[in-house]
Parts: sequence; C-alpha cells; structure tokens
Amino acid sequence: MENRTTVLYVDDNPKSSRLLTSVLEECRFRVIARNDPQEALALCQRTYFDLALLDYEMPMMSGSKLAQEIKFLVPDVPIVLISGKSTLPPSELVFVDAHFGLERRSTNLLWTMRILVRPKVFMMADHLAGRRK
Repeated sequence: MENRTTVLYVDDNPKSSRLLTSVLEECRFRVIARNDPQEALALCQRTYFDLALLDYEMPMMSGSKLAQEIKFLVPDVPIVLISGKSTLPPSELVFVDAHFGLERRSTNLLWTMRILVRPKVFMMADHLAGRRK
C-alpha cells in the first residue's frame, strides 16, 4: 500500500494547476489533477482519494458547488477550497473543511492538508476491525 496522500485537485486554470501540482508532488502528495469540475465529479465515483483541493472560481461550476457535490458522493473526504479572495461568505463554505485565500501561505496549506487526512495506518486498522465484526 502506498503511503502518500492522494489529492483530487480541480482548477480550471491549467497553468495554476501545473504549478500547484508540482509543489504538492514535491511535498510527497499524489495528485490527480482535473481542469473540468464535471469530469472531477465523474472521477469521484470510481477513484479513491484522501482529500479534495478545489479552486473557488471556475466558470462551469464554483468550487463551493463542487464541494457540495463531492460531499454527497464521498461524505468523509475533507475538502480544501483555494481562492484569490481573503474571505468568502459563510454560505460558500458550508461543505468546505478549510479555505485558503490570498493572506494564507502555502506552508499553511500543506500543513492543513496533512492534518485533515487521517493517517492510512488508522484507516487500515478501522477497515480490518470492521471485517472482524
């Protein structure tokens, strides 16, 4: 079993997506990047990931709406929303576990992502305990 955290990263800007994907991979995350929110939703139904990292402003579907859709499909997956805004209305953050805007540093983003994801060792223990019942 691979020990790296798998991140579903959705950003409609290919340049931003390549840059942040590179940073995340350097920090030992496994990244599944998509530029289309609808494609990302379809992927949620057939691919395992530990955390969703979503861009807030996308033309086809906002990151907040995508977060809501993902939570309906995969309720226990943490969602981090990134935006160019320092604050967002509370109604936009209902299905989001953390928001990172302009004022927050990337080191905080990486730390928060690691905190939000349960270690795989515990997840495997939970899985095995469930099989014994």
